[in-house]
Amino acid sequence: MHIEVGVVESAKMVLSYGTAAAAFGYLAKQVWETVKDKGILSLVVRTLATTLLVLSFFEVLPHHPVGVSEVHFILGSTLFLIFGLAPAGIGLAAGLLIQGLFFAPFDLPNYAINVTTLLVPLFAMAVLAKKVIPNNVAYKDLSYAQTVKLSLAYQGGIISWVAFWAVYGQGFGAENLASVASFTVAYSTVVLLEPVVDIAVLAGAKTLDQLQNSGFVTARLYHAEA
Repeated sequence: MHIEVGVVESAKMVLSYGTAAAAFGYLAKQVWETVKDKGILSLVVRTLATTLLVLSFFEVLPHHPVGVSEVHFILGSTLFLIFGLAPAGIGLAAGLLIQGLFFAPFDLPNYAINVTTLLVPLFAMAVLAKKVIPNNVAYKDLSYAQTVKLSLAYQGGIISWVAFWAVYGQGFGAENLASVASFTVAYSTVVLLEPVVDIAVLAGAKTLDQLQNSGFVTARLYHAEA
């Protein structure tokens, strides 16, 4: 999901600064609501977990350049279902920044582009989750079909943003569109994998009842919404 430096020329980068600022503004609102609800310690613990996981997604799991970007296994719906929206959002943003600072400094100029690509689909997926998951259902009891919908929303959002940045930066030329298409096909494999991971992780959560009131996971993992 990384857009390579140069795909969007410097004169056009101002748009990414605006989208990133809007994403961080919305994330700050979610952070504030989480702190009011569960306290700062729970947020910090969950954020550390998501940041480490995101960094491992980038650096440990297989990733390959394809077309206009790279295919990474960024399991956004998994992070959301286990840790909640705010910790998942901070983890995605922080993990991306740490990767840029210590492992891939050549990606830093496009941080605003790439963080937009990660965060906005996460927020859209969270909105969808409220529509497809009944209030009386805890996340641990989700069906495979429900996890597929969340994965499609998140990973489809990433594909859409990558396509947008590529076309915004390079136009509708045949070569550019072919690169976008090849990335879309390759990245679609993540959509196939993520729901399986979600179901496996949620099944594991059912066996760890001691986490229910620990603050280490989102309360919705074990409890239906009041």
